[in-house]
Amino acid sequence: MGCSRALGIWKGLTAIGLHRADFPLEAMTRRPDLLDPSSKTDGPINALIRNHEEKNARGLPLYPLLLEERARRAQAKSLLDFNKSLAVLREAAVTQICVSYGQIAEASGIKWSKARHHMNGAKGHLDGLLDICHAKGLPMLPAICVNKTNLETGELDPSALLGFVEGARRLGHSFSDAHEFHRARQRECWAWGREQQAAD
Repeated sequence: MGCSRALGIWKGLTAIGLHRADFPLEAMTRRPDLLDPSSKTDGPINALIRNHEEKNARGLPLYPLLLEERARRAQAKSLLDFNKSLAVLREAAVTQICVSYGQIAEASGIKWSKARHHMNGAKGHLDGLLDICHAKGLPMLPAICVNKTNLETGELDPSALLGFVEGARRLGHSFSDAHEFHRARQRECWAWGREQQAAD
């Protein structure tokens, strides 16, 4: 972490309820590990993420670092590989299609029957992918992951839509029509995919 990044994080501390006096700027620039997420245990990581979200401070530079660190730790315990899933989603965005949950599982070499319980929910694989996309400035690529029976329509089943919009709201998105929000995110994914294809 460079001096400018440390300064940005230091300036944002009060916005999430921490006291700058507890994190002297001079010490942070000399000892960046003081706010290095990898030096924290899971409890403080999750607390800092919650503080950012509750205080609508997701734009501060520490927030994406915290999300990436939480995802890195989740990866160590997960059957499903975030990088392989992102590769499948990127390819789907480029080719302007949806992918199924089973295809995501298959990319990690896991049978759907075993992967399904790890896919959804507040700490599931798709929720982790939302965090990673947010942290990396990517579109919400899990928007183009649907049930196999809905690959043609791109629709999410009610429970899947609920999980998607809950994750989106946690990341700071505000909307009234969940279906239209989901469709708009799909369109963003495919627009991004066209840009990636043009750049290749």
